[in-house]
Amino acid sequence: MTPPKPPARPDKVSLWQYLRLFRRDILSAQPQRLYRAWMAEFRTPFFRSYLINQPELIDRVLKHRPQDFPKSGRISEGLRPLLGQSVFLTNGATWERQRRIIDPAFEGGRLKQTFPAMLASAEACADRLRDRTGVPVEIEEVTSHAAADVIFRTLFSVPIEHEIAAQVFEKFRAYQRQQPLLNLAAFVPLPGWVPRFHARKTRRAAAEIRALIARLTRERAAQIAAGTAPNDLATKIMTTPDPLTEQCFDTDEMIDQVAIFFLAGHETSASALAWTLYLMAAYPDWQDRVAEEARAQDEISFASMSRLRISRDVFREALRLYPPVPMMVREATCPERFRDRDVPKGAQIVLSPWHLHRHERLWEDPDSFDPSRWATENGKACQRAAFIPFSAGPRVCTGAGFAMVEGPLILSTLLRRYRFEPVEGRSPVPVAHLTVRSRDGIWLRVVER
Repeated sequence: MTPPKPPARPDKVSLWQYLRLFRRDILSAQPQRLYRAWMAEFRTPFFRSYLINQPELIDRVLKHRPQDFPKSGRISEGLRPLLGQSVFLTNGATWERQRRIIDPAFEGGRLKQTFPAMLASAEACADRLRDRTGVPVEIEEVTSHAAADVIFRTLFSVPIEHEIAAQVFEKFRAYQRQQPLLNLAAFVPLPGWVPRFHARKTRRAAAEIRALIARLTRERAAQIAAGTAPNDLATKIMTTPDPLTEQCFDTDEMIDQVAIFFLAGHETSASALAWTLYLMAAYPDWQDRVAEEARAQDEISFASMSRLRISRDVFREALRLYPPVPMMVREATCPERFRDRDVPKGAQIVLSPWHLHRHERLWEDPDSFDPSRWATENGKACQRAAFIPFSAGPRVCTGAGFAMVEGPLILSTLLRRYRFEPVEGRSPVPVAHLTVRSRDGIWLRVVER
């Protein structure tokens, strides 16, 4: 079998047909030719966009000249009510200052310090499944719960059952289903003074989430002032001064950053884990190999993570097939020339992990699930040149290393205790909301080993 993939749209559609398709699902709104093209141009009455799949062009935009291709403001239009001025949306000097403060919290040594909290979350997830064996389970709900638990334990030293954490989790589940990856402002350029008319439900959900995050952040600021704060990620970030200005984040700035940590650290991890568990159910031979590897460890510890090679390759293959963030958009700040084609200033440059990771001229058998590909010459070459689930260059996701420990850890912890089986007639259909999810959920049967 081949893992599910959205059907491509007809190659020629009108702008209004495209807008309708795009609003429903960004993945199935794209033509089949993007899985082979090195570059594609799209024109609308308002702007031009260029999707690039050629590795050399991607490196130019993300690695060699990122300052000339900042994040597009069109993406921020839809996410601004929740994320404010978070590091995910800012550019230039503001972004540089934010990264100088945030990056030290995610350095290698901090991963070892946060590992016990990750492990506690993984084991709590396994415990919660004990009473749900033998019946179909919507697995995205399970992985969302687990990923949110990881965020709250590592960031604020509280489990998901904590009163405020539980409320944030519930409200965010509603928000992520309401909010598309891009809204109308991604297509229609608006001056800064024009009000943004976000859906009432979206604005209310974002305001409620930010109010709850504000409570946690202000409580932590008080603990820091009193000298009673735990040594977790929130404390580290809130007490780290910018080495250039010697100023720390104030409370409002920290609310913006916590919002993106929750979005990026919870939503993306939940998506990746859910698809990984689906693939394990669909490919039981690989599931058995991951389970054997996990059970061969006396215990799962930070030291043992380097020995979970099969689990890591399986998780990496799931990230290739179902990258949580399917598309990223940059903006050309000056005229460019890509593949002998003029690219005007202001053009939108689309980088699509979804298409790059399945590109027919780069990957061998790109639509197949094959974790062993990472040991092949083609797999190694593509990992360097055509694998960007966390972006690349200076704007690579701060939590990339965090995610590559969290994913294999939770996967191994669950497969030590349970077998996951498909549910007949419930094959998932990938769609893009804030991340790549299944249209009707991912339903699996959980069986105790």
